[in-house]
Amino acid sequence: MPASISETPPAGIALFDLDGTLIAWDCQLLFRHFVVRREPWRRIFLPVFLAFLPLAGLLEAAGMKRVFLSYLWRMDRETLAGYSREFAAALMPAIYPELRGKLERHRAAGHFLILASASPEFYVAEIGRELGFDLTLGTPVELGAFFPDLENNKGAAKVERLKEILPASYFENGKLRHCHGYTDSCADLPMLALCDSVTVVNPSPRLTAIAEKSGWEIVRPERPWKCRIGFARRALALLLGLGQSST
Repeated sequence: MPASISETPPAGIALFDLDGTLIAWDCQLLFRHFVVRREPWRRIFLPVFLAFLPLAGLLEAAGMKRVFLSYLWRMDRETLAGYSREFAAALMPAIYPELRGKLERHRAAGHFLILASASPEFYVAEIGRELGFDLTLGTPVELGAFFPDLENNKGAAKVERLKEILPASYFENGKLRHCHGYTDSCADLPMLALCDSVTVVNPSPRLTAIAEKSGWEIVRPERPWKCRIGFARRALALLLGLGQSST
């Protein structure tokens, strides 16, 4: 985050989700692949995650995220920081060109750029720096325990953090002033409620219906898979740390 945020509201605000919005994949899968390719022994933690999958409904997203991140057990902060910087730089070619163009148009207009993601903040912060965001928020993670502590920055939590961090002058009548929101997920509907206008990216049928009813823009950039089988094969390879690092 920036050292300080001006109290004077900007001409406009652009509020972006990350996974599925700026990139096709879930960054958690990509970062795991990036790490395991460099430290193959960390594959041994995959059975732990698989063992907990039947409990996903009970543990919910935050709990499963803690289990998933067990592969980072005993990684020191310096190594994690280095991997995060390298990962963010390597990820840039995978940013959807259409969304990169929209981001640059907001920047040229002098808008305040916010990246709000549920992915771990240790690498989301680096992605935000690479892309030149003014404010970047991810899920804060405290490594140390086998299942690290975290505060899941998802859904309504994104709204709460934005209200905590941004000056009150950035809000008007319960919304961010002159804000355009971008997401691919219904989980971000609380965040989109802060926006005057919205673009949804490769939306699900449910989000498509909401977008059409609300008059939101719908964009469908090309994904790096052609069918569900292709997606499943690549997702499995990422999970196992197999294949090249290209997304």
